[in-house]
Amino acid sequence: MPNLTITADEETLHRLRIEAATRNISVSRFVGEVLKEKFSADDAYARAMADFFSRGPYLESATRDDGRSWPAREELYDRSVLK
Repeated sequence: MPNLTITADEETLHRLRIEAATRNISVSRFVGEVLKEKFSADDAYARAMADFFSRGPYLESATRDDGRSWPAREELYDRSVLK
């Protein structure tokens, strides 16, 4: 496995060493796990965004999953009181 050198301030490195020791793993393994979790979360977010945008634009004529129609904007925001 390739090596990687990181640069960080002393306080951060101190906390890193303590956290790795608390988990009884090496600093290298701890950093690898943190990065893996970060990338996994980023991938999940990207999948959710792709899923959302793959559904296409909202159409007023679209129906709900149960077959009922969505209310029109005018029905939701009836401002006849203000006229």
